[in-house]
Amino acid sequence: MNAGRLWRWLAYTVCGLVAIYLIAPMLIVVIISFSSSALLTFPPPGFSWRWYQNLVTTPAWRESFTVSLEVMTLTALLATTLGTMAAVGLAGRRTRWLAGLRTLLMAPLVVPQIVSAAGIFLLLDACGWVGTIRALVTAHTVLAIPYVVATVGAALETTDPGLVPAALTLGATPSVAFRRITLPLIRPGILSGLLFAAVLSFDELIVSLFLSTPRTRTVTVQMWSNVFGDIDPAITAIASLILLVSMLLLGAYSLIGRRRGAGSVVMPL
Repeated sequence: MNAGRLWRWLAYTVCGLVAIYLIAPMLIVVIISFSSSALLTFPPPGFSWRWYQNLVTTPAWRESFTVSLEVMTLTALLATTLGTMAAVGLAGRRTRWLAGLRTLLMAPLVVPQIVSAAGIFLLLDACGWVGTIRALVTAHTVLAIPYVVATVGAALETTDPGLVPAALTLGATPSVAFRRITLPLIRPGILSGLLFAAVLSFDELIVSLFLSTPRTRTVTVQMWSNVFGDIDPAITAIASLILLVSMLLLGAYSLIGRRRGAGSVVMPL
């Protein structure tokens, strides 16, 4: 075996070990969620669906999961709409004022979430929104917009800037040019931003902690509250469901990338 092949197999081995190290905790959580024991034990003594049934029969888990799905859906739609409008408005312009606006839009990516959570809480509390679905949707949308701006902006960078002017010279109106030329070209970026916004909203905890109440809380906040009480395998069942939702959304993202080409869909950093 030559040196090049040896180093290649060594690299594959290291990558495989790292992947196992990262995936193993998630697999253990999924396995424990099917445990028949009332304690968090591994390996489980037997197989049971009791903890998934517990999620359905317990109002707190059922209602929090419903809230998370509602907030995720509204956040994804609102953030995608606003983020796409912002990305299209900023595309191709290099003025100092617009550069500052772009930096402001991307600020939630670099500002510590605890700082953002405190600021959002003070603003929405003054509006009397804390403890409502619209407060959670508003806050999650603020956090998700930068991801949509990044993905749609990246898609716009790969389009030919001469296509729209050419359509306008041929008699198309700006709205028709956008609908029939720009929109089809950036659709993969829009769908990617939609999926990222959905994942971020469904998994978000810190901001949700500030805005939730015992009557209106997301599933991540319910999990956080459960950790401070009597911990049982039910929390591993809800964690497995969250993992499943995230994997389905990321799988949809990968499917978009394969259908549209790897260069059409860009993951924001």
